[in-house]
Amino acid sequence: MLKTLLVIAVGFLPSLFSLWMIRKNFVRSRLRMQAAMNFPMVQGRHNIRPVEGDRYYLEGVGYLIGDISCKFNARSGYIRCAVNPDGPCNACRHYEPKELASSEKKT
Repeated sequence: MLKTLLVIAVGFLPSLFSLWMIRKNFVRSRLRMQAAMNFPMVQGRHNIRPVEGDRYYLEGVGYLIGDISCKFNARSGYIRCAVNPDGPCNACRHYEPKELASSEKKT
């Protein structure tokens, strides 16, 4: 009977050790996250506002920036395109006109 209890106890040791390590790392990560939240936000790209003439409002989507006729336009309010995210779109050497879908070509 004692041997059976010993085998069961030894069998549970790895899982108990694993749970202890997970709990320890969870507490550490929570403390790190709280410390990071207390620091002031780094001033950088967050203050960059798109030029008002570069913004377009698309119904159902919202504000978009950049040349919406470009193939590489991200259709986002935060970045213009994958090739030239900061812009400007005027005279961009990567500009390619967007291809029309087959349904749009027929009309």
